[in-house]
Amino acid sequence: MMAQRPEGGDGGALLVADSPDEVRDLYAWLRREPELRAALRLVEQPPPDGALGPVAEAVRVLADAPEVVAAVASMVIAWLRYRRTDVKITVKRRKDGPEVQVTATGLRALSPAQTLDLARQIESALRDGREPPQLPGG
Repeated sequence: MMAQRPEGGDGGALLVADSPDEVRDLYAWLRREPELRAALRLVEQPPPDGALGPVAEAVRVLADAPEVVAAVASMVIAWLRYRRTDVKITVKRRKDGPEVQVTATGLRALSPAQTLDLARQIESALRDGREPPQLPGG
């Protein structure tokens, strides 16, 4: 099985954490939401010499649907709020696209309005800076 490269052309947005363990934990957290399971892929690389198992590099979000993007953004924020250690998540659609970096420590200090603004920034990065589609009559 060939591993995916995070910066590759496989489509979708990337959620990158500080370490492979954090990436796997974020992936497991996001998959707790049944509606997200089909939209998520764990991006892995082959193990280095002498190591067992592949190395998790990122979580790829394959769907652009507004409800998926909003759910992923809120789940990332919730995951960070429950971290006991400081961890940084980078959200980006492509290498040269918009990027949002969030830390667990920084998130805890935000007001509700600031948290909502952060969720919108994460959603924007997941959509590559594009505006969400407008619903008919909306």
